[in-house]
Amino acid sequence: MSNFYGVIPYLVSPLAADGNINETVLGDLCNDLIAKGVTGLTPLGSSGEYAYLSDAQKRRIIEVVVEAAGGRVPVVPGVASVSTEGAIEQARLYRKIGVDGIVGVLDSYFPLSEQEVRSYFLDIADSVDLPIVVYTNPNFQRTDLSIDTICTIAEHPNIVGLKDASTNTGRLLSILNRCADKLDVFAASSHIAVSVLMMGGKGWFAGPACVLPEQSVELYNACKRGEWEHAARLQKRLWGFNEVFARFRLASCLKAALQFQGYAVGDPIRPQTPLDAHAAKTVTDALQAAS
Repeated sequence: MSNFYGVIPYLVSPLAADGNINETVLGDLCNDLIAKGVTGLTPLGSSGEYAYLSDAQKRRIIEVVVEAAGGRVPVVPGVASVSTEGAIEQARLYRKIGVDGIVGVLDSYFPLSEQEVRSYFLDIADSVDLPIVVYTNPNFQRTDLSIDTICTIAEHPNIVGLKDASTNTGRLLSILNRCADKLDVFAASSHIAVSVLMMGGKGWFAGPACVLPEQSVELYNACKRGEWEHAARLQKRLWGFNEVFARFRLASCLKAALQFQGYAVGDPIRPQTPLDAHAAKTVTDALQAAS
């Protein structure tokens, strides 16, 4: 299995006014997050607006994050495509740049069969010598992987982890009971992190950790110490910030919060628009309450 553990924040993609990656801001954000105790970095997730970026922008983001991390923490970018070939191309490129693993996501335009979804992840795993964390999210895939499929793909030596977005604790317990010896399980949502860690999960891939890194790391550390009441209190406090995601777009919220913290991350990528003043205040109020 992998050496991935702890709190691995999803990074935003800072853009300058001309559309180029703001490399200085991205590098500073990476350095600050590492200094605050995160144990990995994931560019090109939903928080990073991967679906809106060009191939050139994606490549440059990976290059900047790998350089900024400098081997101090693993870089585990998202790899997502509607086609197997597209995902393999991304994975091979990012491997050459120097990433330490990937989070595999299936984007689906047409609904796919269970076997087709299974083949997507296995073909990626066959094509690149990297540890892969599979991200199951029916919002992207139009279906959810069955527990049988998860346990089948876990047999592949390169598939080392699962980030399951179902938030169904019974499903997670079944996965842990059946294939925890082959697959590390990671929390995918801020309201279930403590439960996943209590059940034996390895960590938490977290968008909020991009703006609340110290609080997220303290939650993880409290769980590792067995301080479950303290961890539950921290989770409740962090959840208040997440609640605004239900009202506004994820990347827009994170960028507004980071702007408030002094990072010139720019606007969300068009056709998305920045939050208006009222929405931005809602986000920053929730951020301060969770801090």
